[in-house]
Amino acid sequence: LIPLFVIIGSGGVGAGLYLLRLAVLNPDVCWDKKNNPEPWNKLSPSDQYKFYSVNVDYSKLKKDRPDF
Repeated sequence: LIPLFVIIGSGGVGAGLYLLRLAVLNPDVCWDKKNNPEPWNKLSPSDQYKFYSVNVDYSKLKKDRPDF
């Protein structure tokens, strides 16, 4: 039963860490509405907000949208 507890425990810890990452680093989540009410508008094209991207180098992307 020890391997079962290790595998299930590591899966639970991994899921918890992923939820923590989503809560802290996701641009759709706004914890401070007073100082930064729309954090998704402050993203630059070189910010990587996806967890894993296969063939995209975010440091070489250029801005293709207007400032609001």
